[in-house]
Amino acid sequence: MTAKKWFDNDVSLEQLKNKTIAVIGYGIQGRAQANNMKDSGINVIIGLYKGAKSWKIAENDGHEVKEVKEASQLADIIHILTPDMEQANVYKNDIEPGLSEGKTISFSHGAAIHWKWIVPPKNVDVVMVAPKGPGQRVRELFQEGFGTPSLIAVYQDSSKKAMETVLGMAKAIGSTRPGVIETTFKEEVETDWFGEQVDLCGGAHSLVLNAFETLVEAGYQPEVAYYECLHELKLIVDLIYKYGITGMYNRVSETARYGGLTRGPMVINDQAKENMRKVLKDIQSGEFANEWVSIYKKDGKNSFVRFMNELEKSQLETVGKEMRKMMWKSEE
Repeated sequence: MTAKKWFDNDVSLEQLKNKTIAVIGYGIQGRAQANNMKDSGINVIIGLYKGAKSWKIAENDGHEVKEVKEASQLADIIHILTPDMEQANVYKNDIEPGLSEGKTISFSHGAAIHWKWIVPPKNVDVVMVAPKGPGQRVRELFQEGFGTPSLIAVYQDSSKKAMETVLGMAKAIGSTRPGVIETTFKEEVETDWFGEQVDLCGGAHSLVLNAFETLVEAGYQPEVAYYECLHELKLIVDLIYKYGITGMYNRVSETARYGGLTRGPMVINDQAKENMRKVLKDIQSGEFANEWVSIYKKDGKNSFVRFMNELEKSQLETVGKEMRKMMWKSEE
């Protein structure tokens, strides 16, 4: 099945004219998307809680800032960009009471809708525009005249114009310049979490840590192991990012090429892939979502403190802090 794609010339901002978008939350992603939409000529207001540190930042960026409840009532489109675990409470307490027929609620991640932490009424549209990059890069690329690609989805189309709305939002944040791809809330959530857990965050950190420890336990200097297992990883990822895996191999030494092609599959082997399947099944079944909600309800933002403390105390991190000071001449 070929993915459906849209580019800048395929999309209009017409559906957003004379509409107000309330961006709820002004973190890294919220700030980037709000500023991009404002620069695209869209009427944007920011919804925050009184006393929020980002209130003054949003005002200094030229936005009108309201409390979440008022912003939601004033808006035609309510773009919820608070952290996943906060969205249900924000929706229940401050957004749901002011929802009326014809409004749109939108997200940049599908978890709250897919796992039914939020169950919207049938008379509103529910959409998602999910930039495939961190907020800082979303803003930088927009200012450079390009943009970050996004996934888009329609979960509920009460108005029969939900696709036009979400495509307009994608254009307003710059995502139709490189292109947007249609997905579903289910696909976005499950693939996003899977990538974070087995590859981008969890897999990468575990691979680096184990490789470093293997060299140090074999008697090699930690500083040298840090260079080989962590520092140079960025150079390789940059090549993969720009040229693909084959392109990367064409740009490293012949020894690195042969060694990587023949020994890599010995490390990330069928057993590792079976473990990945287990992680995916936990995500698909809702087991991970239930675990995360349960842990967060009990410990809140302290849910991962123990794991972070253990990692921070590891030799890789203690050596790395000193090495980065030496290389970048900046304090962490």
